Amino acid sequence: MKVTRIIINTAIALVSLILIMECIYFVNETEQVVITQFGKPVGEAKITPGLKIKVPFIQKTNYFEKRFLEWDGDPNQVPTKDKKFIFVDAYARWQITDPLQFFKRLTNERGALSRLDDILDGETRDYIASHDLEEAVRTSNRTPISSGMAGEEVGDTLSDISIGRSKIQQMILKSANEKARDLGIVILDFRLKRLNYVEEVRVQVYERMKSERFRIAEKFRSEGQGEASRINGEKERDLKTIQSEAFRKAEEIRGRADARATAIYAGAYNQSASSRELYSFVKSMETFEKTFDTTTTVILSTKSELYKYLIEF
Repeated sequence: MKVTRIIINTAIALVSLILIMECIYFVNETEQVVITQFGKPVGEAKITPGLKIKVPFIQKTNYFEKRFLEWDGDPNQVPTKDKKFIFVDAYARWQITDPLQFFKRLTNERGALSRLDDILDGETRDYIASHDLEEAVRTSNRTPISSGMAGEEVGDTLSDISIGRSKIQQMILKSANEKARDLGIVILDFRLKRLNYVEEVRVQVYERMKSERFRIAEKFRSEGQGEASRINGEKERDLKTIQSEAFRKAEEIRGRADARATAIYAGAYNQSASSRELYSFVKSMETFEKTFDTTTTVILSTKSELYKYLIEF
C-alpha cells in the first residue's frame, strides 16, 4: 500500500509540475509575446518583462524580438533615368512595434523579411529609375579637388544635383513605411550600401579610363620628346659656339706666335754678318738633324746652303 501511495503521489506531483510549467511562461526584456489558442491570437500582446500565465496545453506562446532587426537586400540590376544600368545593393534596420498585428499579417520574421524584400526592392527600383546616376551617387554639390596624379586636369566638370543620395534614401524610407504601416513594423533606417555598373558597362568604363591614361601618357611623351629635341639643339648650338670660339682664340694665339717668331727671325737676321752666319748655320744643322739619318742619300746643288756646310765639314 505504501509503494502504491508513493507512486500515486509522485504521479500527482509530476502532473502538477507539468501543469504549472504549461501555465507559466517568462518574457524577458528583449522579447514580446503573442498568445494563440488553436492558432488564433488571444488577448493583447505581452510586451512587459516578467512571469505570465496562460491556459495550459490549449494556448501557445509566440515570441518576437523587441530589438532592432536587420534586412540585407540582394543586389539588383536597375536602370537609371539617364539609361545607365547599375547594380544596387541596399540594407535597412526595422523593428516590430505591434506584435499582434505583426502576427496576424506576417506570422513570423521570415514572412516579414519576404515582405520587406517586396517593399524595399520595389521602392529602391522606382526611385533609382526616377533619377540620374549622379543623383544616386552624390549627396551634395562640390568642386573637384586634384588627387595629385600626373596629367590630371581639374575643372568644374561635375554637374549640379538637386536631390542627391541622402534625400533619395529618405524618400525610399518614407514610402516604404507608408506601405508597411499596417504590418505592425516600422523601418528605422535605409541605406544604399553599394552602387556599381553592370559588367558590360564596367568594362567600357575601364577601357575609357585606360584610354584617358594612355592619352595623358602620350601627351607627356610627346612633350618630353620636344623638350629633348630642344635641349639637343641648344647643346649642338652651344658646342659649335664653343668650338668656333676656341678655334678663333687658337688662331689668334698661333698668329701672335708666328708674328713673334717672324719678328725674332727678322731681328736675328738683321744682326751683324757673323750673327747672320751663325743663325744660318744653326738652322741648317736643325734641318740636317730632322731630315737626314745614316741611311739617307741626298743629291744637292752646289748652290744649296746645305751643300756649303757639307763641303766645309
